[in-house]
Amino acid sequence: MALHQGPEEQDGAPFRRLAFNPFYGEADPVGGMTEAPPRHRLPDGPLPPATAYRLVHDELMLDGNSRLNLATFVTTWMEPQAGVLMGECRDKNMIDKDEYPRTAELERRCVAMLAQLWNAPDPSAAVGCSTTGSSEACMLAGLALKRRWSQRNADRYPGARPNLVMGVNVQVCWEKFCNFWEVEPRLVPMEGDRFHLDAASAAALCDENTIGVVAVLGSTFDGSYEPVADICAALDDLQARTGLDVPVHVDGASGGMIAPFLDEDLVWDFRLPRVSSINTSGHKYGLVYPGVGWALWRSPAELPEELVFRVNYLGGDMPTFALNFSRPGAQVVAQYYTFLRLGREGYRAVQQAGRDVARGLAERIEALGDFRLLTRGDQLPVFAFTTAPDVTSFDVFDVSRRLREHGWLVPAYTFPAHREDLSVLRIVCRNGFSADLAGLLVEDLRRLLPELRRQPHPFTRDQGAATAFHH
Repeated sequence: MALHQGPEEQDGAPFRRLAFNPFYGEADPVGGMTEAPPRHRLPDGPLPPATAYRLVHDELMLDGNSRLNLATFVTTWMEPQAGVLMGECRDKNMIDKDEYPRTAELERRCVAMLAQLWNAPDPSAAVGCSTTGSSEACMLAGLALKRRWSQRNADRYPGARPNLVMGVNVQVCWEKFCNFWEVEPRLVPMEGDRFHLDAASAAALCDENTIGVVAVLGSTFDGSYEPVADICAALDDLQARTGLDVPVHVDGASGGMIAPFLDEDLVWDFRLPRVSSINTSGHKYGLVYPGVGWALWRSPAELPEELVFRVNYLGGDMPTFALNFSRPGAQVVAQYYTFLRLGREGYRAVQQAGRDVARGLAERIEALGDFRLLTRGDQLPVFAFTTAPDVTSFDVFDVSRRLREHGWLVPAYTFPAHREDLSVLRIVCRNGFSADLAGLLVEDLRRLLPELRRQPHPFTRDQGAATAFHH
């Protein structure tokens, strides 16, 4: 969530008058509203609903087109029927499970479906909950890891400082978790062509104060899977040598809804006994509008009971585990709708289409000759690429800026330690980004290249206008 500080209201600024077109039908051009309402303080009185709508609607037209946003992993298209269901449920507060028992039941069914999808040893014993997204789900999983560690080390805690081992490529929510809950982040840097966590480095950083290791199934930096099974094997060996029993949490924000359908032979989930919890984003490759995420634990033993709250002042006594106390049930209902609507085969078809588009687009961009692929979209439907070694007239920031002029939002960014020297572009292929749209992107890129090649040097970085990248 961004932090904002509003500017001083400038009552004498130009365009205060005639801010609303009288032709829209709500304003009286003689005696009605022809001045804009204040933007940084509450207006003195109410506006007609159509007027308020038009003022907000017109300003939002300056936002980018979400369907052309190739930076975001978040779902930007759903069927109209899903939108109707969400509209019918947006006033239902998920926490009021006694008042909305059917919504609570649909949440429970989604947890059961995910437990089976992720091969929990006893799906009926797995526990889980919906969240506002993977960021909250990761926070909850981290809290469970820390509390279990503190229980095991009650004689030393709170004097000892807990730590969490992960790759430097983790989503920023893990840095937030460590900051908010006073856990030391032990980050494995990138090295050479290794852009994510590896098993040996993870095990080497673990000690008696390690609450867990985070393995990412689908790095946001390049779309690659981290080797979850190898990490677990290295931790098994560590336990055999030292007695340290370090659990693994799998951050499957994206890959948790890709691998079960497209990479069935890949062992990354609860089939590995060391995996204690998994999260995913229902609003990413779960194919639901934001925001909904899911957190699951292998069994009740992995989720300390003291973290679960029970409240009775809403009329019931149902257990809850969440950071947020109020949020709409619409996204959970939409998740159940999508599970019901697609089933395994439907999800497989949708995700395969996304991967096919990503791989085909990566190949076409590589064929242009000006770019070098880092990944090819054959894990997550996501790939990263940079300029070829012999390209000196432009850089990835120039490409991102010029594509934005055509409506395409393609992020350019630098990699973290120790590869700050590497700047890349990344394309996320989601449901709704079709092969036709991919072809249009390539055509726009092809038309831009002659101009970029004629530049005397890269311009964007000199101008301090490098495209921002946000996880």
